[in-house]
Amino acid sequence: MNNIKIQKSRLNGQVRLSGAKNSALKLLTASVLTSETVEILNSPNGLLDMQVHIKMLNQMGKTCVEGKRYLKITENTLNSELLWDERSIRNSLLILGSLTTRFGNGKVPLPGGCPLGDRKYDLHIKLLEQMGAKVWEEDGYLCTKSDGRLKGCDIHLPIRSTGATENAILCASLAKGITTVWNPHIRPEIIDLITMLNKMGAKIKVYGQKCIVIEGVEILRGVKHQVISDNMEALTWAIGAVVTQGDVEILDFPFQHLEVPLVHLRESGMKFFKGQNSLIVRGGEAFPIDISTGPYPGINSDMQPLFAVFGATSKGESRIIDLRFPGRYGYAEELAKMGVNYEIDGGLLKIHGGDKLQGAKVKALDLRAGIALLLAGMTADGVTEIEDSWQIGRGYENLESKLKGLGVEI
Repeated sequence: MNNIKIQKSRLNGQVRLSGAKNSALKLLTASVLTSETVEILNSPNGLLDMQVHIKMLNQMGKTCVEGKRYLKITENTLNSELLWDERSIRNSLLILGSLTTRFGNGKVPLPGGCPLGDRKYDLHIKLLEQMGAKVWEEDGYLCTKSDGRLKGCDIHLPIRSTGATENAILCASLAKGITTVWNPHIRPEIIDLITMLNKMGAKIKVYGQKCIVIEGVEILRGVKHQVISDNMEALTWAIGAVVTQGDVEILDFPFQHLEVPLVHLRESGMKFFKGQNSLIVRGGEAFPIDISTGPYPGINSDMQPLFAVFGATSKGESRIIDLRFPGRYGYAEELAKMGVNYEIDGGLLKIHGGDKLQGAKVKALDLRAGIALLLAGMTADGVTEIEDSWQIGRGYENLESKLKGLGVEI
């Protein structure tokens, strides 16, 4: 799916959410910590990033059997080196931590994913070194070696990093002694990972945003676990219903994970109702928005391109500031090709909304930019063509069939 063409459309009907990409990928990584069978329910196997991760596990010696919203992972002999020459994903850093804590050494390709500002991996290296591993780069790979089991310690994160929090949890689960992670980023996907690890026999306690305490164990067992619903997909369909003046029921909606974004959207004109296990969005009129991104339960950085499209369809000035990845506004230049009037003032993105959008040829710079362009294309006159639209497939499963189910031709 390298190019998508889409015309002005109105979202109408029901859509069921897939399992969360940002949770499922981490659960697959956790399977590296055990030789026993791991079964993942509600698994979004169709995502491109999931397919990359499944291939990586197979390459290392796991056997992954895919079913409908189901994945079974078994193991014969696991290799502690992931020799890989295809597209990498950022999860390779977590694979490295898991290999190191289980085998005492690891080798993985340098991470890939979306190049969002300053997303280096120094925090991952520091926490591995703190726990007793030697870390070095070698010919496009990141390598580790430790003398015996990793050792529990106090890890003080300078920022609430999702990836570093996850890696510390994975490493500490099989480490010797107690590890305390201070200033962690507690969010739904991390709680899902901790829930699964505890079911596998880990000893992990969460003390809010203050700290996570992990008492290392010698071995983890197999598990059957269900992935939480994808809150990014949920927000996409909700915002899409408003900007296209649609009527959408979103099934398996994760209300408890989107309380803050929903407050902002309700106050900005979205009309929604709670079903038994769904959110029903009956259009509404988009009003200007004024948001900043921040740690959970606030508005995640991934969400702000969707809010930008919401603001572009409103009459008046909307303002967005991304505090996690300053300047993550490359998508705004692509939206401008469709007629969105914007300016960047320091770290602030200002959108002067209300202008009629026109279809254009645009480029998906990353996953979230791609889905924002897709929503904008559904509000624009004429045809919008999105290049590099494979990026959207990294995080949205069965996109074409879901859009067609909502009455959209793509």
